[in-house]
Amino acid sequence: MRKLIFILMLVMVNAGHASEKDSLRLGFEEYLAIVKKYHPLVKQAGLKVDEADFKLLKSRGFFDPKIQADLSEKDYKGTEYYNIFGAAFKVPTYYGLEFNAKFEENSGEYLNPQNTVPEEGLYSAGISLDVTNGLFMSERMAALKQAKIYQDQSLVKRDLMIAEILYDASSAYFNWYAAYQELLLYRSFVSNAEFRLRSVKTQFRLGDKPAIDTLEANITFENREIQLQQAELDYLKASLRLSNYLWTEANVPLEITSEVRPNEDLFEKVNAMWLKNEIAVNEEIDSNPKIRFLEYNLDILEIEKKLKANKLLPDLDINYNFITNQPEEWRGLNTQDYKFGFSFSLPIFLRKERGELQLAKLEVENSQYELLNASQEISNKLRSLQNEISSFRNQRFKLNTLVADYARLVDAEQRKFQLGDSSLFLVNSRENSYISAKLKEIEVILKYLKSQAELLKIKAAF
Repeated sequence: MRKLIFILMLVMVNAGHASEKDSLRLGFEEYLAIVKKYHPLVKQAGLKVDEADFKLLKSRGFFDPKIQADLSEKDYKGTEYYNIFGAAFKVPTYYGLEFNAKFEENSGEYLNPQNTVPEEGLYSAGISLDVTNGLFMSERMAALKQAKIYQDQSLVKRDLMIAEILYDASSAYFNWYAAYQELLLYRSFVSNAEFRLRSVKTQFRLGDKPAIDTLEANITFENREIQLQQAELDYLKASLRLSNYLWTEANVPLEITSEVRPNEDLFEKVNAMWLKNEIAVNEEIDSNPKIRFLEYNLDILEIEKKLKANKLLPDLDINYNFITNQPEEWRGLNTQDYKFGFSFSLPIFLRKERGELQLAKLEVENSQYELLNASQEISNKLRSLQNEISSFRNQRFKLNTLVADYARLVDAEQRKFQLGDSSLFLVNSRENSYISAKLKEIEVILKYLKSQAELLKIKAAF
């Protein structure tokens, strides 16, 4: 934690209080740690888990015990027409069975006879059962099962969202690194071109060089300055894009200053850090986060299909209650005193229910095809990335040797030029070849780093 705070303090240092030699290093691992800990979108991804927990809490609410009371009365010109009071306590269960206890106390001159109860009130206790829409599957059973699946799915969703954010953040850092390497390259060759221009002008004044050499040296210097200005612009843009991912704990955005620099040996660090995450071509992808996410989707749709299939059954509700006006004497309960009822309904054609079931089946089938396609795409993408990573790694090692050889050629040609044994044209030609090779090396390193990051994104293994 102290290291993170220290890095953040370094990033915020004012540009006017440091020089190039005092530049600060923002390491890639420290940078990723800051993004993981403070970036708003990473925090937002964590809300997916909270959302799933609240949805599960909501679905469990369908099974909460309930207390209810009803009062209805009418008085007119001093006459009590009716006073109807009822209170109930209900306990729903998972399989559609509901236990209840009720109390009724009714009076009045014009009370409906069916509401007539003893003067001390009437107590009842019993059960009700929704046979077809509760015993096998019901809305609340489906909601609870789906909420539990969604809770597991939310963990995978969070990991996928964070992996996407960290991939974008890593790409921003890699682009920043590449822009910085190009900036250093053009800075060094602007200095070389400026030194040669002064040297050629001096030799021209001494009569050792023709005027055409001063023109060629000046053209080279001007071109190098233009290239440097473009590199400075690219580096500034890359720094600003990188700043999008730097935040403090208090959700205050940070900005990369001119003193902050990336890792010089980024290739070696990333190669060592992520080498263990490279996978075998034939590795099983069943545990891949995206595959698991789609499997959870399929499970949710399967529950929905079962619910729609249950709708084809007729509606059958049964309820039975014992009644008494002496609740303290339940042992002497008269089984002849009861309330019983049932209701039955069945649409003749079931067109709505059959249509909803077929639509649910289509959604399941679509999800199965999506899962099948995603499995193949991810499998091929992993193979492709592994080949890319291996190829870019080999290219980088070869280009590293090639760049070193070109550097020796440039040094040798410059020494020959200083001794008068070479021409400005040859020196510029050697430099151009070196610059091309160096830019190619930077490009290959950038591709390698992004391929490694994409591999981790697919595996959600940052």
